[in-house]
Amino acid sequence: MSINAYGWMMNAVSEPLEKVAFVANAKEGEVVVEVAGCGVCHTDLGFFYDGVRTNSALPLTLGHEISGRVVATGSGAEHWQGKAVIIPAVMPCGECDLCQRGKGTICRSQKMPGNDIQGGFASHIVVPARDLCPVDETRLKAAGLELADVSVVADAVTTPYQAVHQADVTPGSLAIVVGVGGVGGYCVQMAKAFGATVVAIDIDQDKLDIIAEYGAAKTFNSREISGRDLKKAIGAFAKEQGLPATEWFIFECSGSKPGQETAYGLLVHGATLSVVGFTMDTVEIRLSNLMAFHACALGNWGCLPQHYPAALDLVLAGKIELKAFTEQRRLAEINKVFAAVHDKKMQRRAILIP
Repeated sequence: MSINAYGWMMNAVSEPLEKVAFVANAKEGEVVVEVAGCGVCHTDLGFFYDGVRTNSALPLTLGHEISGRVVATGSGAEHWQGKAVIIPAVMPCGECDLCQRGKGTICRSQKMPGNDIQGGFASHIVVPARDLCPVDETRLKAAGLELADVSVVADAVTTPYQAVHQADVTPGSLAIVVGVGGVGGYCVQMAKAFGATVVAIDIDQDKLDIIAEYGAAKTFNSREISGRDLKKAIGAFAKEQGLPATEWFIFECSGSKPGQETAYGLLVHGATLSVVGFTMDTVEIRLSNLMAFHACALGNWGCLPQHYPAALDLVLAGKIELKAFTEQRRLAEINKVFAAVHDKKMQRRAILIP
């Protein structure tokens, strides 16, 4: 079955996205998803403004935080017809040696919408059916959410889920999140959901005030306190709360040079540093600190599709708040929205609705 569709395509960096028509057609093992919503991620801005290269040659439709409904299927995927779904931002092939060993996030044949294949800033998208995450619409309604709302689960929620799960955060531990806009805001909530007491750090006081209502037990504005003083202040808070002085879990979510330097400077003995944010800037650090503190640093690329149901369950159970951190806008406004997000004029994560 073929479906007439449209998307907003990037032809050249920094030029306005262009609306184009195309035909969506599912092959064997694929589905056509009618997009309910697609979140705007800073990765999209990196492709558009900063010259970060996409794996697929231009022209390309961006967007990788996608929820929607299956409206057509190829052979072997018929059971998905009509179902509400979230499309994983990173879809491993499921067949290679890495995938077979549970390392799908580094699968060399993975597909990422808006990077490897056409993305979700469109009316429809064609994707492999294998890794789709079904959405229980009864629970969705009970949670006061629309299908478009859970589009951000595809990256902004599941990426910190992967990071917190990978770091092995345990109840009674101290977690520190550097940068609480977008992914970082959900990382605070996720670490709390895993049982940690969470400290949030940012340069934006408004963001800190909001996240204090949704999971952060303590906040610090790094414009006002930084370096050794910040580390001492966190240590004093940990002592007051009866939390460990060692084995802190540090999540760098700002995707900025100052944020990454701040996060690295917070290493303590046995700490785990998870690098979740991305920047093209070069960061200068003393790598020997990892040795001296017997600490470890972990990278975090996306989230394994197998974790999506658990992350979504936390959302539907009310443990992860979405609406306070998102704002729906029409897809036709995509160029205005991109500019506003790039210029830091939008505090909430934009979800574009076709």
